[in-house]
Formats: sequence, structure tokens, C-alpha cells
Amino acid sequence: MGKKNITFSDIAKYTGFSKTTVSRYFNNPDSLTLENQQIIADALEKLNYKENKVARILANGKTEFIGIIIPNLYLHYYSEILSQILKTYETYGYKFLVFTGDDHETTERNYIQELLAYKIEGMIILSHTIPSRELANYPIPIVTIEREDQYVSSVNTDNYMGGIQATSLLVKTGADVLIHINADLSPQVPSYGRIRGFSDICKEYHLPHELILTDTGHTYEETSRILRELLEDIDRKYPDKVKGIFLPNDTFANIMLNHLIQKYGSLPDDYKLIGFDDSPVSREAIVPISTVGQQIEKIAVTAVEILNAQITDRHKRKPELSAEPIHKIIPPILINRDTTK
Repeated sequence: MGKKNITFSDIAKYTGFSKTTVSRYFNNPDSLTLENQQIIADALEKLNYKENKVARILANGKTEFIGIIIPNLYLHYYSEILSQILKTYETYGYKFLVFTGDDHETTERNYIQELLAYKIEGMIILSHTIPSRELANYPIPIVTIEREDQYVSSVNTDNYMGGIQATSLLVKTGADVLIHINADLSPQVPSYGRIRGFSDICKEYHLPHELILTDTGHTYEETSRILRELLEDIDRKYPDKVKGIFLPNDTFANIMLNHLIQKYGSLPDDYKLIGFDDSPVSREAIVPISTVGQQIEKIAVTAVEILNAQITDRHKRKPELSAEPIHKIIPPILINRDTTK
């Protein structure tokens, strides 16, 4: 066919089907037998058909766009999980429209309205500001990751198990006092399980510990200042003890590590650190950081799998929409590196 733009008429002529049948392949493939779908698919490959995406959107209303709202990009976990979500394009063909909410409810609601105007097929939400009850009222499938999820489908780490793993590793290092630093989270947030896991282990075995729940900041600069001040307090409180510190994520663990190195020239023997994520910063830090791996790639792929199944079902002639949200829990993997040796 040379370099000519292939039309439905060309495909119909090649296959012997009518143009109406070819159109149904694109707009309503379930109406064709699998055999006829395969014949047309083979023809598209032979003819080197290049689809007119705009025309297809106008014909069937499917944009193949997914909206993503994340809190920020300064926490390495969010940037890494976004990277893994984007890689699913090769499998599912979805394109992604991404907004960072920065914990502003009004801004995020405006973003959602903007996304709906683009006729998105569904959304993946990592931000914490808008309640899941409100998210469930939007007329598209929504999957959340690591946030309150009572009314929508979700993918989360087994944060409680991760909290137990992190605390137990610090105990094995010979730490005299265990310290967990985190935000003052609602028990409805999945990552609250890290706090609960830490507290349960310490109380069950009567281990000296301190739980520091505080404002952890919304920017790198704010977080760095807060952790520097906390480090000074910890130094004053426990001058002659081995301190095992469990940070809520790898970004915070790396910031704390940097403060210790700036103050002492190296990681002191009386400090043991563990983070949570297994984002790249934990392996690339000047002293590789022990962490609880969240299997970020698996979380991202599972979220897109669930969303794709819900989108596909909505496009069927007789949708079988699930009345109950789907919740997937991904087990963590403990990774012992130099900060707990």
C-alpha cells in the first residue's frame, strides 16, 4: 500500500468485511467473534495501519487517559511509584495526566475537574486530602495507593508487618533505645500501621522506646529543619546510648543520615537507621540505608491492573460493575544495609 494512509475502506477490501464490521472492531469489538477480530487484527499489521487517535476518541469516547494526583515529588517514594506507573504504558497503552496536590484540598478538587474535562477513563490517587467517600462519587473508576480507602479500590503495603520488621531489625543491632519518628497520622491511613507495628513490638517486649509524632513538613527544607532539631533533642536525651531510629520513609532517613554525617563526619556507631520504601535514594545514599521495601513496581502494576479491569468492564455492552471496592495488600521485604550493620 506504499505510504498511503490506510482507511477503513482499505481494511474492508483486504479482509472482505464491510466497513461497518471494521468500524465495530474499533468501537465495539465484543460484538465480533474472536475469529473475525483476529482476521482484522492481522490485516492491520499487514497493512501497517496507523490509527487516527483523535478520530477514534470522537467515535467511541475512549480517550485512554488516566489521571494521577500525588502529594509531591520531593519524597522519593512518590517519584519512584510515578515512574513505575508510567512504565505500564507498554502493557496497557494508557496515557497519564499528572498533578501534584501539595496537600491543598481546593487545588486538588480543581485538578479533578480539569481531568474530568479531558474525559479521562479513571484516576489513581496517592494524595491524602480528599476523603474516599467523596472520591467514590466521581463517575469514573478510582484506585488509591497508600491512603484512606474505605469507599474506593486500593493497593497498599502491609505497613503493620513492615513496622514490625523495621523495629525487630533495630533490636538485633543492639540499640539501647528505639525511636520512631512519624507524622501524627489518622488510624484510617494505611501507613499508620508502621506506628502500630513499632509500638506493639516495643510494648510486648518492654523495650525502651520513644514515639515522636510531629509535623514533618511539606517541603524538603521544612523536613530537613525539623529532623535537624529532632536530632539535637535525641543527642541530648540519650548521650550514652545506642539509638535505633526508624524513619517513616527513605527520604527522611537520608536527610537524617546527612545531618549525622555533617555533624560527626561519618555515621556514628551509636546510631542505627532504617527507612521505609526501598526507593533509589536508600541504595544510592553515601551510606546505603536499611529499609523496608514496599515492592514499588508491584504496587504500581497492581493499581493499574485493577483500574484497567474496572475500565474494561465499564466499556462492555453489559457491565458487571463490582459493588464492593477491591483492596490489595502487598507484603514488604526487609533490606538490611550499612546503617544497621
